[in-house]
Amino acid sequence: MEPLLMLLRWLHFLFGITWIGLLYYFNLVQVPFFAETEPPVRSGAVQKLVPRALWWFRWGAMGTVVVGLLYLLAKWGQFGFAPFVFSPYGVAILTGGTLGIIMFLNVWLVIWPNQQIVIASAVAVAGGGQADPAAAGSGRRAGLASRTNTLFSIPMLFFMGAASHYNLFTEASSGGIAACIILGAIIIGLVEANALVGTTGPTKQPLDTIPGVITAGFVLWLILVLLIVIVL
Repeated sequence: MEPLLMLLRWLHFLFGITWIGLLYYFNLVQVPFFAETEPPVRSGAVQKLVPRALWWFRWGAMGTVVVGLLYLLAKWGQFGFAPFVFSPYGVAILTGGTLGIIMFLNVWLVIWPNQQIVIASAVAVAGGGQADPAAAGSGRRAGLASRTNTLFSIPMLFFMGAASHYNLFTEASSGGIAACIILGAIIIGLVEANALVGTTGPTKQPLDTIPGVITAGFVLWLILVLLIVIVL
């Protein structure tokens, strides 16, 4: 099993670096640049740069999740269901994996479909046509999902690393695991719902700035760590 697990882990890292690296590029570099640059430059970038970056972005996400699930199934088969789920490794990797899968769904079901509308609108305007009135709203929705993914990535990367390198608890009961799943799902679900429901409001404001996103990411990290340490 070890050569197979090492191969899957390596590929998981490779795809993951591509995906998360581009996620940080979009949020830390491209969005601030677009906010400051002239409309013709921004339009050209949306037509020619953004589609290329989004191709690597979404397929990096696909590769990360597919290989990660294969790795998870291999470890599951190696240790058995209960010893895996009740172990510190299993809790950490499943917590990080859940965040990663939500991020993956945001990429393919929210960010990419909405960015397609934005790109098509930019191409139409460049060709002398009219802008799509839905483009502004689609851009906002894609932006909120992307910022939420950046927020999620902070605890996600911690738990992925903690699985092999940090023991979050000593012993877990079935009741503790169930409580962690329920409370964790509520917390993560509320953060995700904030990205999907509406485009304005006070809960959206932290996502409008890079410091706000980073701060929110560390707050979520702390809440999830304390949840596991206290409940388990």
